[in-house]
Amino acid sequence: MRTLVVSDLHLGALRRNDVLLNPEPLERLLAALDDIDRLVLLGDIIDLAEGRLQHAMRVSARVLGAVGGRLGSARQVIVVPGNHDRQLVDRWIRRQGVGLTPSAGVPLDASPALAQVGSWLAPARVSAHYPGVWLSDRVWATHGHYLDRHLFPESAFGIARGLLGRPPRDGAAPIDYERARRPSLVRAARCLPGPLIALLDDMAEVARAATMPRVPRRLLHPRLAPMLASVLGAQMSRASIPALARVVHRLALDAEWVVFGHVHRLGPLAGDRPLSWQGPGGRPRIVNSGSWVYEPLLVHGATPPHPYWPGGAVVIDAGGEPRAVGLLDELDAGALHHAHP
Repeated sequence: MRTLVVSDLHLGALRRNDVLLNPEPLERLLAALDDIDRLVLLGDIIDLAEGRLQHAMRVSARVLGAVGGRLGSARQVIVVPGNHDRQLVDRWIRRQGVGLTPSAGVPLDASPALAQVGSWLAPARVSAHYPGVWLSDRVWATHGHYLDRHLFPESAFGIARGLLGRPPRDGAAPIDYERARRPSLVRAARCLPGPLIALLDDMAEVARAATMPRVPRRLLHPRLAPMLASVLGAQMSRASIPALARVVHRLALDAEWVVFGHVHRLGPLAGDRPLSWQGPGGRPRIVNSGSWVYEPLLVHGATPPHPYWPGGAVVIDAGGEPRAVGLLDELDAGALHHAHP
């Protein structure tokens, strides 16, 4: 079975940088489906975190309908929600409580929105899992947002949390990550003078600006893109990947490989240090599926292949090892811009 994993489409994103609403990127994705047996939508497929549910669902219907139609009834789609589309399974998660397992099957009627997603992807055979799914006996796939619990500020950009906060303990269950309280700079620094708290908040906003798709353009200039991409690459190898390895350890998952999204950084690619893409002792080995958003703050003036270029995916051949690929590397920046309907 040949599997294609894509994540972070962010359909309906407020900043309109979700490239699949442009016909050329969509056609490249559909063409890639012709050679696979199974598609995994690994989280943040629909951007429901920005409070525009009706808009996000409306623009997603066309893209997901095209995907399901291209796959047909003989092939499979697995939906694994992330932090931006957690609303698809939010109430279901609360009902599971301590019974939530690392690869729990989710009924497609868990929410009206998830049922709609399933109907759009028909006639493909659709299933859903959360917070992850075993793609084989040695490959576990998850969106990856649990790693945020081990970083400060709690986001895809951050440093390892030492004495700051208390991430879930060893032997944790998924519900421990779901229930962990999100740290607040204001709570952490409530004893500090007001101007210093404001300064800390401003610094956190600039840190988030490097990866969050909603960043105001006034904060950072696109000419800084090469430096930002380099800094974030170093941050990912020193903080995000170790944090993900910690999640795998604390959930007691015996995975040889972990595929994740969330941080929008496709890899490993040529030139990346292999040792930075694995946990302690070499397990698990880790692969990231990149994203399908065009972020000038990271790719301005760049040419693919580039770790933050839109169109990232992971391919897993039968019995093979997951490998990162760029499906839009032949497109230039002009083909990635679109106007929302």
